[in-house]
Amino acid sequence: MAESDTPTPRKLLPDEIHRAVKPGAALLRLQTTHSREGVLDGAWWPRSRDVETELPALIQALTVHLGPITRVGLDTDAWEGVPTRVVVEDRVVRLDSFPVGDDTVLITRGDNDHFALLVVPPDTAPDAARDAMARAVRADNVAQSAEILLAAPPEQAADRQGST
Repeated sequence: MAESDTPTPRKLLPDEIHRAVKPGAALLRLQTTHSREGVLDGAWWPRSRDVETELPALIQALTVHLGPITRVGLDTDAWEGVPTRVVVEDRVVRLDSFPVGDDTVLITRGDNDHFALLVVPPDTAPDAARDAMARAVRADNVAQSAEILLAAPPEQAADRQGST
């Protein structure tokens, strides 16, 4: 077997990244289709529920892909110490309280362009987080954030059915 035929070990995201990424970095996955037919536009896996620590990195990452972010809507009951605004790279981003639940963040670009992101809880196991993020960004996804987080990965569900 030639050296080039040797399979290289696969490093899967985001679990490897979640352990290795420096504090303040955002773990983000965005839908790559232009249709925006799915319920969610992306997924975010923060390291904690501290908005002032986690949100700036998310806003910076989103700004690269979407342009300037003007507002973030989140359920303030799900986060620690939510201010009314944060300053990221000399831009003021308003934080609005919405009863969207702890599993969703609403992002506003400009005046009326909204994006909904699944929020994977910080203590989620890497395999479950990766699966939830992949489901959230599927163009044909019709499930809400809570449904995605509660659903067992397809292979686990099949294993359970086969063992009964």
